[in-house]
Amino acid sequence: MGQRRRFTQEFKRQAVQLLNASQRPAAEIARELGSRRNRLYKWQKEVAVRGGAFPGSGRQVESTAELA
Repeated sequence: MGQRRRFTQEFKRQAVQLLNASQRPAAEIARELGSRRNRLYKWQKEVAVRGGAFPGSGRQVESTAELA
């Protein structure tokens, strides 16, 4: 099996912008970007819900003020 591919937040934002602005099918755009169609839809949904912010991978760290 291959390694899991990671995408930057900027890449995800640009992919969603391309998906929203284009009249082409999502599958075609995904192939060009080296991703999967369902992943584009997932990113599109995250942008709609969170306003463009993608959470980082791994455990989220609490702020030091909350810990104190």
